[in-house]
Amino acid sequence: MSQQGAALQSYNNELVKCIEDLCAKRDALNKALEEEEEEKNKVQHDIRILTERLAKINESLSKKMASRNEFDKTIAETEAAYMKILESSQTLLNVLKKEAQSYKEKNIVNPGASGQKIEGR
Repeated sequence: MSQQGAALQSYNNELVKCIEDLCAKRDALNKALEEEEEEKNKVQHDIRILTERLAKINESLSKKMASRNEFDKTIAETEAAYMKILESSQTLLNVLKKEAQSYKEKNIVNPGASGQKIEGR
């Protein structure tokens, strides 16, 4: 019976060792889980911060784009008005040139050239 007791004692020792090994592996796994949970929480925190930052940047971009569009509109309107002024100036210049030519042809501008005198001179 002593042999059976020794075998039983050997099995018991081996069983205890296996249980201790499993507990050690479980503890190592538990530590790894805790570390990953910490990392996950940190990443989630970073995501929240980056999401808030992204929202602020998007809002800023939206405002700046709206301002740029207003500038574009104002510039386009100003350029169009300026072109009308240039066209009007050109038209006025053409009219004045025709009038000046007409006066010249009628000798109104330089009456002395034809021998006529203007009263008061």
